[in-house]
Amino acid sequence: MIEGVHLTKLRVFETDGGNVMHGMKKTSNGFSGFGEAYFSHIKKNSIKAWKRHKLMTLNLIVPVGKIKFVIFDNRDLSCEKFQEVTISKEHYYRLTIPPMVWVGFQGIFNDESLLLNIADIEHSPEEIDRLDIDDINYDWSKNI
Repeated sequence: MIEGVHLTKLRVFETDGGNVMHGMKKTSNGFSGFGEAYFSHIKKNSIKAWKRHKLMTLNLIVPVGKIKFVIFDNRDLSCEKFQEVTISKEHYYRLTIPPMVWVGFQGIFNDESLLLNIADIEHSPEEIDRLDIDDINYDWSKNI
């Protein structure tokens, strides 16, 4: 695992009218304050990569569909690391990613997937670094 990255199993409460899927409490591992929550749709086989927040901690949840996350840590240039995590309704977890770690993700569900980010600060374009998909050497075709 990459330092500061956490995968937290989330609870699903089954009810007759439809399931309740837990997201986060202020006492949860990874909670470091609330800035904003937003949803992002991702189509099958679409890839959104690469992004790194300078200050924001991400708390990523996939309540609909299936998304493969690739985390790349080059904070210590002598020991660059990749970590892959797949989250779905069936594999229901919250992925916490600290600042200064690169992340990309790919929709791997037959239809559109839905991603929820519960961030500790509000979005600001000044605190984001972006790279093109080919700037980090990763084979997106594997394990899908």
